[in-house]
Amino acid sequence: MPDPRQPRIADAVFVTDRLLVGGDLDARDDDLAGRQLAELVELGVTHVVDVRVEWDDLDYVAERAPAITYLHHGMDDAGQQVPLEWFDEGVAWIRSALEEGGTVLAHCHMGINRGPSLGYAVMLTLGWDPVEALDAIRRARPQAYVAYAEQALRWHHIRTGGTVDQHAADQARLKEWRRSHALDLETVIRLKREQGEGGP
Repeated sequence: MPDPRQPRIADAVFVTDRLLVGGDLDARDDDLAGRQLAELVELGVTHVVDVRVEWDDLDYVAERAPAITYLHHGMDDAGQQVPLEWFDEGVAWIRSALEEGGTVLAHCHMGINRGPSLGYAVMLTLGWDPVEALDAIRRARPQAYVAYAEQALRWHHIRTGGTVDQHAADQARLKEWRRSHALDLETVIRLKREQGEGGP
């Protein structure tokens, strides 16, 4: 039986009580995009951080859901090294929203890498174990690859003063997790595109 709290129209999932990760609003169907946005509002989303560098929905959301606070915090998804400052700004913004009692969606285009990776970084700062956080994201969103998890973990250890040994041990655990939770990223992207890039 589907979880009644998980969105059914919007391309997003709760990974904690007040943190969602996912993909964008449907770019081809304005009516569907409007229903997706309305569903997110109905589920209590108060803040959206959009990490796509290629596009943003700032004006669309401002017009149709003015109560939502929106941050465009774009980053490319090309397997590049992520600047520590990108995590600094995005995580601080989300943590501030959560501390104010908000519910936050971190999303990218397809909800595979960038949005889930930022959500993962937030979860680390909330005290989640690095592997348990990945498990929670994948359980809620099986297509999430979270490609920048290793960089988020490095950022977290740097910002919290973790030792070299702690960092190495956690990175080894992530490597083992990826080995035992293999995901064919090309297949995921192909299936997502066949589904309809902007949503189910």
